[in-house]
Amino acid sequence: MFLATVLGPVVTPVQHPFFDGKPLLLVRADDPVRGEAAPEGVVVATDRVGAGVGERVLVMKEGSSARTLYGRDDAPVRTVIVGIVDEVEVDGRRTFFKGPSGET
Repeated sequence: MFLATVLGPVVTPVQHPFFDGKPLLLVRADDPVRGEAAPEGVVVATDRVGAGVGERVLVMKEGSSARTLYGRDDAPVRTVIVGIVDEVEVDGRRTFFKGPSGET
């Protein structure tokens, strides 16, 4: 798993039927200490939690676990947004905090 920031939606006019009705979002992996882009780069993920643009999210990047979430062994999915992050703490220091009105 990794932390990421949602950059925006991905719209595809033609796609595998599995993805019908499943939002696709472009996410940028973030370094949890510095909060800047991480080496994992940018990926497309299905959204299971209703994340929005600019939100910090928890992303699962493991095919068999992702397929288990959808209950299908044949699902063509590898990367799934599984949580919206409110706070990150590293070595006792808060590195990210989503305040009550969404400010960081």
